[in-house]
Amino acid sequence: MTDPVLQVENISKSFGALKASNEISLDLRPGEIHALIGPNGAGKSTLIKQIAGSLRPDEGRITALGRDITGLDTVARARLGLGRTFQISSLAMEFSVLQNAVLGALGARGRAFGLFSNVMKDKALLHTAHEALRRVGLEEAAQQRTSDLSHGQRRQLEVAVALTLKPRLFLMDEPMAGLGASGSKDLTGFLDGLRHEAPILLVEHDMDAVFALADRISVLVYGTVIATGTADEIRTNAEVRRAYLGEEDLA
Repeated sequence: MTDPVLQVENISKSFGALKASNEISLDLRPGEIHALIGPNGAGKSTLIKQIAGSLRPDEGRITALGRDITGLDTVARARLGLGRTFQISSLAMEFSVLQNAVLGALGARGRAFGLFSNVMKDKALLHTAHEALRRVGLEEAAQQRTSDLSHGQRRQLEVAVALTLKPRLFLMDEPMAGLGASGSKDLTGFLDGLRHEAPILLVEHDMDAVFALADRISVLVYGTVIATGTADEIRTNAEVRRAYLGEEDLA
């Protein structure tokens, strides 16, 4: 079997008496979309933050791309090849769509910018930014102010910015949030193709998208993974039915 690109081993995280992550273990394999689902408050975003590096686990180990990254910060993990999109946007709303994408491409070089006007003349950065925008369908909106974008377009831009970093694996926290049916369908198709470039650990509430995309699904309830399996295995798992999905979601 091919080695996982990401391996989470017995991760635990507590906030006072609340155990948000309880000895969680899961992995992400090459070419795979592994979905993480569960009710609100299950600890999904807490786990993603620990994998991304913005939150340090109390116990356990995280390995990515053959390296122990448990002690690395978010910047070091991004440079290693970990791309991420979060529920809460980190876009610069006063900048144009293109400027946000260029900032992402600049980050891949591992240095801060001096004069932004000079950066916006860098042909290599512009090429990378335009290519990322083209891939998510935002090239025609390149000169728009980011604050003028629809919610769905902002989610597309977040993916584009992540793409400029040329990640080797993705963490995506609810990329479908706020998208209409058409936007969800388009993004589902895009992610389906993206998995072969960089496998994806996907947190998502849109169960249609999860069942359409995921090679494997892990179900998180009260900080504990109660089941991992294929879509069919999760659909028919009695414990998952009782704890999360409900009969009406399994038809």
